[in-house]
Amino acid sequence: MGLEMKTDCQACRRTLTDDAYICVHECTFCEDCTAKNDSICPNCSGELVRRPKPPTGIEH
Repeated sequence: MGLEMKTDCQACRRTLTDDAYICVHECTFCEDCTAKNDSICPNCSGELVRRPKPPTGIEH
């Protein structure tokens, strides 16, 4: 089962590039919103970490 690659930040709705952050439940945030929340998911209080990048040649 792969990650659902969401295309926008759940907080500010900014379109995401490769520098997105996710929690264990795949809540997705931009770098700025992640920093504002001290890398803690505002939805579940889980740690926000950089989303893995897909292998080269695979679009998301």
